[in-house]
Amino acid sequence: MHQEQGQTKSLSSARPRVLLVGSYFSGLSGMRGVGQDLALALQTAGWSVLLTSARRGRIARLIDFLFTVWRYRHQYDVAHVDVYSGPAFTWAEIVCWALRWVKKPYMLTLRGGNLPSFVQRTGQRVPRLLQSTSIVTIPSTYLLEQMRPYREELVLLPNPLDLSKYSFKHREHPTSRLVWLRSFHNIYNPSLAVQVVALLLQNLPHVQLIMMGPDRGDKSLQTAKKLASELGVMDSVTFTGPVTKDEIPRLLNQGDIMLNTPRVDNTPVSVLEGMACGLCIVSTKVGGIPYLLEDQSDALLVPDGDAGAMAKAVQRLLTEDGLAGRLSRNAREKVEQFDWSIILPKWEQLLGDTAKRRSV
Repeated sequence: MHQEQGQTKSLSSARPRVLLVGSYFSGLSGMRGVGQDLALALQTAGWSVLLTSARRGRIARLIDFLFTVWRYRHQYDVAHVDVYSGPAFTWAEIVCWALRWVKKPYMLTLRGGNLPSFVQRTGQRVPRLLQSTSIVTIPSTYLLEQMRPYREELVLLPNPLDLSKYSFKHREHPTSRLVWLRSFHNIYNPSLAVQVVALLLQNLPHVQLIMMGPDRGDKSLQTAKKLASELGVMDSVTFTGPVTKDEIPRLLNQGDIMLNTPRVDNTPVSVLEGMACGLCIVSTKVGGIPYLLEDQSDALLVPDGDAGAMAKAVQRLLTEDGLAGRLSRNAREKVEQFDWSIILPKWEQLLGDTAKRRSV
Protein backbone atom coordinates (compact mmCIF):
# COMPACT_ATOMS: atom_id res chain seq x y z
CA MET A 1 0.00 0.00 0.00
CA HIS A 2 1.20 3.46 -0.89
CA GLN A 3 -0.01 6.13 1.49
CA GLU A 4 -0.13 9.77 0.44
CA GLN A 5 -0.07 12.13 3.38
CA GLY A 6 -2.68 14.85 3.59
CA GLN A 7 -4.31 16.76 6.39
CA THR A 8 -6.13 14.39 8.74
CA LYS A 9 -9.86 15.09 8.82
CA SER A 10 -12.67 13.47 10.76
CA LEU A 11 -15.96 12.53 9.12
CA SER A 12 -17.64 15.32 11.01
CA SER A 13 -15.39 17.91 9.35
CA ALA A 14 -15.90 19.43 5.93
CA ARG A 15 -13.64 16.94 4.18
CA PRO A 16 -13.86 13.19 4.84
CA ARG A 17 -10.75 11.02 4.58
CA VAL A 18 -10.53 9.20 1.25
CA LEU A 19 -9.18 5.84 0.07
CA LEU A 20 -8.49 5.68 -3.70
CA VAL A 21 -8.38 2.13 -5.07
CA GLY A 22 -6.79 1.55 -8.48
CA SER A 23 -3.56 0.69 -10.29
CA TYR A 24 -1.03 3.33 -9.31
CA PHE A 25 2.16 1.58 -10.35
CA SER A 26 2.53 4.03 -13.26
CA GLY A 27 4.14 6.32 -10.72
CA LEU A 28 7.06 3.90 -10.50
CA SER A 29 8.04 4.82 -14.06
CA GLY A 30 7.60 8.55 -13.48
CA MET A 31 4.25 8.75 -15.27
CA ARG A 32 1.12 9.65 -13.32
CA GLY A 33 -2.32 8.32 -14.12
CA VAL A 34 -5.66 10.02 -13.60
CA GLY A 35 -6.02 8.54 -10.11
CA GLN A 36 -2.68 9.92 -8.97
CA ASP A 37 -3.56 13.33 -10.35
CA LEU A 38 -6.83 13.17 -8.43
CA ALA A 39 -4.94 12.28 -5.24
CA LEU A 40 -2.59 15.25 -5.65
CA ALA A 41 -5.46 17.62 -6.41
CA LEU A 42 -7.42 16.48 -3.35
CA GLN A 43 -4.37 16.74 -1.09
CA THR A 44 -3.64 20.24 -2.36
CA ALA A 45 -7.23 21.15 -1.47
CA GLY A 46 -6.69 19.85 2.07
CA TRP A 47 -8.04 16.30 1.91
CA SER A 48 -6.44 13.29 3.60
CA VAL A 49 -5.85 10.62 0.94
CA LEU A 50 -4.72 6.97 0.96
CA LEU A 51 -3.72 5.23 -2.28
CA THR A 52 -3.66 1.54 -3.13
CA SER A 53 -1.98 -0.06 -4.97
CA ALA A 54 1.49 0.42 -6.46
CA ARG A 55 2.02 -3.35 -6.76
CA ARG A 56 2.63 -4.55 -10.31
CA GLY A 57 1.59 -8.21 -10.11
CA ARG A 58 -2.16 -8.82 -10.31
CA ILE A 59 -2.35 -11.11 -7.29
CA ALA A 60 0.02 -8.90 -5.27
CA ARG A 61 -2.11 -5.88 -6.15
CA LEU A 62 -5.33 -7.60 -5.07
CA ILE A 63 -3.76 -8.65 -1.77
CA ASP A 64 -2.60 -5.07 -1.23
CA PHE A 65 -6.11 -3.77 -2.01
CA LEU A 66 -7.69 -6.04 0.58
CA PHE A 67 -4.97 -5.49 3.17
CA THR A 68 -5.39 -1.72 2.87
CA VAL A 69 -9.19 -1.86 3.02
CA TRP A 70 -8.99 -3.82 6.29
CA ARG A 71 -5.78 -2.59 7.95
CA TYR A 72 -6.50 1.12 7.47
CA ARG A 73 -10.29 0.97 7.90
CA HIS A 74 -10.11 3.50 10.75
CA GLN A 75 -8.10 5.96 8.63
CA TYR A 76 -10.59 6.59 5.82
CA ASP A 77 -14.27 7.48 5.71
CA VAL A 78 -15.10 6.92 2.04
CA ALA A 79 -13.53 4.96 -0.81
CA HIS A 80 -13.32 5.40 -4.55
CA VAL A 81 -12.75 2.39 -6.86
CA ASP A 82 -11.64 2.46 -10.50
CA VAL A 83 -13.44 -0.10 -12.66
CA TYR A 84 -11.95 -1.64 -15.81
CA SER A 85 -12.86 -4.71 -17.85
CA GLY A 86 -11.15 -8.12 -17.85
CA PRO A 87 -9.40 -9.44 -14.72
CA ALA A 88 -9.35 -5.93 -13.26
CA PHE A 89 -13.15 -6.05 -13.04
CA THR A 90 -12.92 -9.09 -10.77
CA TRP A 91 -10.56 -7.17 -8.50
CA ALA A 92 -13.11 -4.32 -8.32
CA GLU A 93 -15.88 -6.77 -7.39
CA ILE A 94 -13.78 -8.26 -4.59
CA VAL A 95 -12.66 -4.88 -3.26
CA CYS A 96 -16.23 -3.56 -3.18
CA TRP A 97 -17.32 -6.69 -1.29
CA ALA A 98 -14.57 -5.99 1.25
CA LEU A 99 -15.63 -2.36 1.56
CA ARG A 100 -19.20 -3.43 2.26
CA TRP A 101 -17.92 -5.91 4.82
CA VAL A 102 -16.10 -3.15 6.73
CA LYS A 103 -19.15 -0.91 6.26
CA LYS A 104 -17.42 1.80 4.24
CA PRO A 105 -19.35 3.78 1.60
CA TYR A 106 -17.74 3.88 -1.82
CA MET A 107 -18.21 5.35 -5.26
CA LEU A 108 -17.14 3.88 -8.60
CA THR A 109 -15.63 5.31 -11.77
CA LEU A 110 -15.96 3.31 -14.99
CA ARG A 111 -12.70 3.79 -16.87
CA GLY A 112 -12.25 0.88 -19.26
CA GLY A 113 -13.01 1.65 -22.90
CA ASN A 114 -13.71 -2.06 -23.40
CA LEU A 115 -16.44 -2.22 -20.74
CA PRO A 116 -19.35 -2.08 -23.26
CA SER A 117 -18.25 -5.34 -24.88
CA PHE A 118 -17.23 -6.84 -21.52
CA VAL A 119 -20.68 -6.34 -20.02
CA GLN A 120 -22.30 -8.28 -22.84
CA ARG A 121 -20.13 -11.33 -22.07
CA THR A 122 -20.56 -11.37 -18.30
CA GLY A 123 -24.28 -11.45 -17.61
CA GLN A 124 -25.37 -9.62 -14.46
CA ARG A 125 -21.93 -9.04 -12.95
CA VAL A 126 -21.53 -5.46 -14.20
CA PRO A 127 -25.11 -4.30 -13.45
CA ARG A 128 -24.87 -5.89 -9.99
CA LEU A 129 -21.67 -3.98 -9.18
CA LEU A 130 -23.09 -0.72 -10.55
CA GLN A 131 -26.17 -1.07 -8.34
CA SER A 132 -24.09 -1.72 -5.21
CA THR A 133 -23.37 1.95 -4.55
CA SER A 134 -25.11 5.30 -4.66
CA ILE A 135 -22.76 7.13 -7.05
CA VAL A 136 -21.10 5.91 -10.26
CA THR A 137 -19.12 8.36 -12.38
CA ILE A 138 -18.08 8.01 -15.98
CA PRO A 139 -15.44 10.06 -17.84
CA SER A 140 -16.93 10.18 -21.35
CA THR A 141 -20.21 10.58 -23.17
CA TYR A 142 -19.29 7.39 -25.03
CA LEU A 143 -19.33 5.27 -21.87
CA LEU A 144 -22.31 7.22 -20.58
CA GLU A 145 -24.31 6.20 -23.64
CA GLN A 146 -23.05 2.62 -23.69
CA MET A 147 -23.43 1.88 -19.96
CA ARG A 148 -26.68 3.69 -19.19
CA PRO A 149 -28.80 0.58 -19.97
CA TYR A 150 -27.14 -1.07 -16.96
CA ARG A 151 -27.61 1.85 -14.58
CA GLU A 152 -29.78 4.87 -15.27
CA GLU A 153 -28.06 7.26 -12.85
CA LEU A 154 -24.51 7.87 -14.07
CA VAL A 155 -22.55 11.06 -13.39
CA LEU A 156 -20.45 12.42 -16.25
CA LEU A 157 -17.14 13.60 -14.80
CA PRO A 158 -14.46 14.12 -17.50
CA ASN A 159 -10.79 13.34 -17.00
CA PRO A 160 -9.24 16.70 -15.98
CA LEU A 161 -6.03 18.60 -16.72
CA ASP A 162 -4.15 21.44 -15.08
CA LEU A 163 -4.22 23.64 -18.18
CA SER A 164 -1.82 26.14 -16.65
CA LYS A 165 0.98 23.59 -17.25
CA TYR A 166 0.34 23.28 -20.99
CA SER A 167 1.70 26.04 -23.16
CA PHE A 168 -0.61 26.62 -26.13
CA LYS A 169 0.91 27.15 -29.56
CA HIS A 170 -1.45 27.87 -32.43
CA ARG A 171 -0.39 25.48 -35.23
CA GLU A 172 -1.39 27.49 -38.29
CA HIS A 173 1.56 26.18 -40.31
CA PRO A 174 2.59 22.84 -38.80
CA THR A 175 5.82 21.05 -39.60
CA SER A 176 6.18 17.32 -40.24
CA ARG A 177 7.29 16.67 -36.64
CA LEU A 178 4.92 14.07 -35.18
CA VAL A 179 4.39 12.89 -31.60
CA TRP A 180 2.82 9.76 -30.10
CA LEU A 181 2.08 9.43 -26.38
CA ARG A 182 0.65 6.19 -24.93
CA SER A 183 1.76 3.02 -23.21
CA PHE A 184 3.30 0.51 -25.58
CA HIS A 185 0.50 -2.06 -25.59
CA ASN A 186 -1.34 -3.90 -28.33
CA ILE A 187 -4.62 -2.05 -27.76
CA TYR A 188 -2.85 1.24 -28.59
CA ASN A 189 -1.32 -0.20 -31.79
CA PRO A 190 2.01 1.70 -31.74
CA SER A 191 3.21 -0.05 -34.91
CA LEU A 192 0.55 1.86 -36.86
CA ALA A 193 2.42 5.12 -36.16
CA VAL A 194 5.62 3.56 -37.55
CA GLN A 195 3.77 2.50 -40.70
CA VAL A 196 2.48 6.06 -41.13
CA VAL A 197 6.03 7.44 -40.97
CA ALA A 198 7.16 4.98 -43.65
CA LEU A 199 4.37 6.12 -45.97
CA LEU A 200 5.00 9.83 -45.34
CA LEU A 201 8.73 9.50 -46.02
CA GLN A 202 7.95 8.61 -49.61
CA ASN A 203 7.10 12.28 -50.22
CA LEU A 204 8.28 14.08 -47.08
CA PRO A 205 11.95 13.33 -46.39
CA HIS A 206 12.09 15.37 -43.17
CA VAL A 207 9.35 13.57 -41.22
CA GLN A 208 10.25 12.85 -37.59
CA LEU A 209 8.21 10.93 -35.01
CA ILE A 210 8.75 10.99 -31.23
CA MET A 211 7.13 8.01 -29.47
CA MET A 212 6.76 8.45 -25.70
CA GLY A 213 5.50 5.97 -23.15
CA PRO A 214 6.31 2.99 -20.95
CA ASP A 215 6.60 -0.62 -22.08
CA ARG A 216 3.56 -2.60 -20.87
CA GLY A 217 5.38 -5.88 -21.45
CA ASP A 218 3.37 -7.45 -24.28
CA LYS A 219 6.20 -7.01 -26.82
CA SER A 220 4.46 -4.09 -28.57
CA LEU A 221 7.55 -1.91 -28.07
CA GLN A 222 9.87 -4.54 -29.52
CA THR A 223 7.47 -5.11 -32.43
CA ALA A 224 7.36 -1.38 -33.21
CA LYS A 225 11.16 -1.10 -33.14
CA LYS A 226 11.56 -4.19 -35.33
CA LEU A 227 9.06 -2.80 -37.83
CA ALA A 228 10.87 0.55 -37.89
CA SER A 229 14.09 -1.29 -38.69
CA GLU A 230 12.48 -3.45 -41.38
CA LEU A 231 10.89 -0.41 -43.03
CA GLY A 232 14.14 1.55 -42.87
CA VAL A 233 12.74 4.39 -40.77
CA MET A 234 14.74 4.04 -37.54
CA ASP A 235 16.48 7.35 -38.19
CA SER A 236 13.07 9.05 -38.33
CA VAL A 237 11.57 7.53 -35.17
CA THR A 238 12.71 8.31 -31.62
CA PHE A 239 11.62 6.03 -28.76
CA THR A 240 12.00 7.99 -25.52
CA GLY A 241 10.70 5.39 -23.07
CA PRO A 242 8.65 6.57 -20.06
CA VAL A 243 8.44 10.30 -19.47
CA THR A 244 7.33 12.10 -16.33
CA LYS A 245 4.10 14.04 -16.15
CA ASP A 246 6.04 17.27 -15.77
CA GLU A 247 8.05 16.57 -18.94
CA ILE A 248 5.04 15.88 -21.15
CA PRO A 249 4.04 19.47 -22.04
CA ARG A 250 7.57 20.34 -23.18
CA LEU A 251 8.00 17.12 -25.15
CA LEU A 252 4.62 17.43 -26.82
CA ASN A 253 5.47 20.93 -27.96
CA GLN A 254 8.47 19.55 -29.83
CA GLY A 255 5.96 18.36 -32.43
CA ASP A 256 3.04 19.85 -34.30
CA ILE A 257 0.90 16.80 -35.11
CA MET A 258 -0.20 14.07 -32.68
CA LEU A 259 -0.89 10.55 -33.90
CA ASN A 260 -3.36 8.58 -31.75
CA THR A 261 -3.51 4.99 -32.97
CA PRO A 262 -5.61 2.87 -30.56
CA ARG A 263 -7.82 -0.08 -31.36
CA VAL A 264 -9.84 0.53 -28.18
CA ASP A 265 -10.15 3.85 -26.35
CA ASN A 266 -12.25 5.97 -24.02
CA THR A 267 -11.26 9.58 -23.20
CA PRO A 268 -7.45 9.44 -23.26
CA VAL A 269 -5.67 12.02 -21.12
CA SER A 270 -2.77 11.95 -23.60
CA VAL A 271 -5.05 13.31 -26.33
CA LEU A 272 -6.41 15.96 -23.96
CA GLU A 273 -2.80 16.99 -23.30
CA GLY A 274 -2.13 17.27 -27.02
CA MET A 275 -5.25 19.39 -27.45
CA ALA A 276 -4.15 21.64 -24.59
CA CYS A 277 -0.85 22.28 -26.36
CA GLY A 278 -2.63 23.07 -29.63
CA LEU A 279 -1.34 20.02 -31.49
CA CYS A 280 -3.23 18.92 -34.58
CA ILE A 281 -4.75 15.55 -33.69
CA VAL A 282 -5.01 12.65 -36.13
CA SER A 283 -6.71 9.67 -34.49
CA THR A 284 -8.34 6.36 -35.22
CA LYS A 285 -12.11 6.57 -34.90
CA VAL A 286 -12.67 3.98 -32.16
CA GLY A 287 -14.55 3.72 -28.86
CA GLY A 288 -14.95 7.08 -27.18
CA ILE A 289 -12.76 9.02 -29.62
CA PRO A 290 -15.61 10.28 -31.88
CA TYR A 291 -17.45 11.38 -28.72
CA LEU A 292 -14.43 13.45 -27.66
CA LEU A 293 -13.19 14.67 -31.04
CA GLU A 294 -15.21 16.06 -33.95
CA ASP A 295 -13.84 15.15 -37.36
CA GLN A 296 -12.79 18.19 -39.43
CA SER A 297 -13.50 20.55 -36.50
CA ASP A 298 -10.90 19.78 -33.82
CA ALA A 299 -9.24 16.64 -35.23
CA LEU A 300 -9.04 14.36 -38.26
CA LEU A 301 -10.43 10.88 -37.66
CA VAL A 302 -9.54 7.80 -39.69
CA PRO A 303 -10.56 4.10 -39.68
CA ASP A 304 -8.93 1.75 -37.20
CA GLY A 305 -5.61 0.36 -38.44
CA ASP A 306 -5.61 2.35 -41.70
CA ALA A 307 -2.05 3.65 -42.10
CA GLY A 308 -2.79 5.06 -45.56
CA ALA A 309 -5.72 7.14 -44.31
CA MET A 310 -3.69 8.42 -41.37
CA ALA A 311 -0.78 9.41 -43.63
CA LYS A 312 -3.18 11.25 -45.98
CA ALA A 313 -4.65 13.10 -42.99
CA VAL A 314 -1.18 14.26 -41.99
CA GLN A 315 -0.50 15.43 -45.54
CA ARG A 316 -3.75 17.40 -45.49
CA LEU A 317 -2.63 19.23 -42.37
CA LEU A 318 0.63 20.17 -44.05
CA THR A 319 -0.90 21.36 -47.33
CA GLU A 320 -4.53 22.44 -46.87
CA ASP A 321 -4.86 26.15 -46.10
CA GLY A 322 -6.58 26.93 -42.80
CA LEU A 323 -7.18 23.32 -41.75
CA ALA A 324 -4.42 22.99 -39.15
CA GLY A 325 -5.10 26.39 -37.62
CA ARG A 326 -8.80 25.60 -37.24
CA LEU A 327 -8.19 22.22 -35.61
CA SER A 328 -5.52 23.61 -33.28
CA ARG A 329 -7.65 26.50 -32.06
CA ASN A 330 -10.86 24.47 -31.65
CA ALA A 331 -9.07 21.68 -29.79
CA ARG A 332 -7.70 24.09 -27.20
CA GLU A 333 -11.09 25.75 -26.75
CA LYS A 334 -12.77 22.39 -26.21
CA VAL A 335 -10.24 21.11 -23.67
CA GLU A 336 -10.62 24.20 -21.50
CA GLN A 337 -13.79 22.64 -20.05
CA PHE A 338 -11.58 19.85 -18.60
CA ASP A 339 -9.51 22.10 -16.32
CA TRP A 340 -9.08 21.00 -12.69
CA SER A 341 -10.60 24.28 -11.52
CA ILE A 342 -13.91 23.08 -13.01
CA ILE A 343 -13.68 19.35 -12.29
CA LEU A 344 -12.22 19.22 -8.75
CA PRO A 345 -15.19 20.87 -6.98
CA LYS A 346 -17.43 18.21 -8.55
CA TRP A 347 -15.18 15.44 -7.20
CA GLU A 348 -15.25 17.03 -3.74
CA GLN A 349 -19.03 17.25 -3.77
CA LEU A 350 -19.49 13.64 -4.88
CA LEU A 351 -17.02 12.24 -2.36
CA GLY A 352 -18.65 14.25 0.41
CA ASP A 353 -22.13 13.05 -0.62
CA THR A 354 -20.94 9.43 -0.75
CA ALA A 355 -19.33 9.66 2.68
CA LYS A 356 -22.65 10.68 4.19
CA ARG A 357 -24.39 7.54 2.94
CA ARG A 358 -24.23 4.05 4.33
CA SER A 359 -22.64 1.34 2.29
CA VAL A 360 -25.31 -0.81 0.62
